[in-house]
Amino acid sequence: MTGSRLAQALPSDEGTKSPEEAPQAPLSPPRSGAVSPRHPTEHPDPILTQRLHTLSNGFRIVTEDMPGLQSASVGLWVEAGGRHETPAQNGIAHFLEHMAFKGTKRRSALRIAEEIEDVGGYINAYTSREMTAYYARVLSQDVVMALDVIADIVLNPVFRKADIETERHVILQEIGQALDTPDDIIFDWLHEVSYPDQPFGRTILGPEERVAAFQKADFQAFTAAHYGPDQMILSAAGGVDHDAIVAAAEAIFGGLRPVGRAIAEPARFVGGERREVKDLEQVHFALSFEGPGYRDDAVYTAQVYATAMGGGMSSRLFQKIREDRGLCYSIHAQSGAYEDTGQMTVYAGTSEAEIGELTQLTVDELKRAADDMTEAEVARARAQLRAGLLMGLESPSSRAERNARLLSIWGRIPPVAEAVARIDAVDTAAVRAHAGALTVARSALAIYGPVGQAPGIEAIRKGLAA
Repeated sequence: MTGSRLAQALPSDEGTKSPEEAPQAPLSPPRSGAVSPRHPTEHPDPILTQRLHTLSNGFRIVTEDMPGLQSASVGLWVEAGGRHETPAQNGIAHFLEHMAFKGTKRRSALRIAEEIEDVGGYINAYTSREMTAYYARVLSQDVVMALDVIADIVLNPVFRKADIETERHVILQEIGQALDTPDDIIFDWLHEVSYPDQPFGRTILGPEERVAAFQKADFQAFTAAHYGPDQMILSAAGGVDHDAIVAAAEAIFGGLRPVGRAIAEPARFVGGERREVKDLEQVHFALSFEGPGYRDDAVYTAQVYATAMGGGMSSRLFQKIREDRGLCYSIHAQSGAYEDTGQMTVYAGTSEAEIGELTQLTVDELKRAADDMTEAEVARARAQLRAGLLMGLESPSSRAERNARLLSIWGRIPPVAEAVARIDAVDTAAVRAHAGALTVARSALAIYGPVGQAPGIEAIRKGLAA
């Protein structure tokens, strides 16, 4: 479905260009005690009315009423993604997401779309490395109906052979499209070389040979292991009625038997290099460093650092490499976090003749940040992260997703003030220390195009250590 690659790079978990390009506020709350924000009176919590409920089988429900809204977002977040696949299953979580929309025991594929669109809503899904989400946006009076449709496609897909073959062809086309999109596929390659030979490093789409082989029994086995009620979170935000949603969920999911939470293989950042030669107009350059996971206290420092380095037009890399030297059209940095690992990533595209200079300048700026990152830059990065977090709270879709992911991570919904406080607590000394540590951290490089003159990962590592 549209957006199925969403959140592939961030836990932020999570695919399309937006995760790589937009600053993302981390999700972890303080480990112990409250941290006072620098300007607590300037960032009061909005009125949050989150309510939680857990069914006897472990099915979790979180709702958040947003007064004044006449619409809502509702969805199911399943704690099953690419990292929960075996090597033989690589790509099945994403394929399963597609198959959910092909028809159920009660509804045809057309009827699934019609029921939502008849009331002016929309329905979609995405697969990430740690979750698969199925969600809809509708008017408030249609929330229970939308939940019934979502539950139906998740719990009752029929997996008709003809539909499997049709969707197989669609996904193979999607893989082909990704291969033809350099600034998309390069992030898959970067992830693979960062985390080689492990579930966390494999692509969400899967290799063509695996996608070509999946059959009905494979989908049924995956759902039996990973789609239990205790592996799901129902999240709704906007103009919602908590009691009505709980009653509907009890009727739909209450009789399901729990299967136990899946334990994924731990991620191990190894690093290395992947070079792919192709006759393109530009060399596509993606460099990553091992970073903190979202349960690590350093995750906020990593986010502030990445934002200062490449999170906007005022960032160091953008100003030095694009504005001052004109070496590229696009350059950006981001810090993504997952359950047990993270990545700081720099991406740029430039000409074959200028890739060497761009690489050297990137190395120089990464090194320099450890010595002269300024308070003004750190304050600006904090403001970007803070604003991104608070602006996102104005969207019911963003709130529904945020609440589901926070509940999955922490078992509770930390107050927004906790995240704001943690952002505001990051100071210049911490950012400089993080920058210094990054120069000796494990690293990986993916480079694509006319790469003959491009420095390799060992040269980059030596430059950073010098």
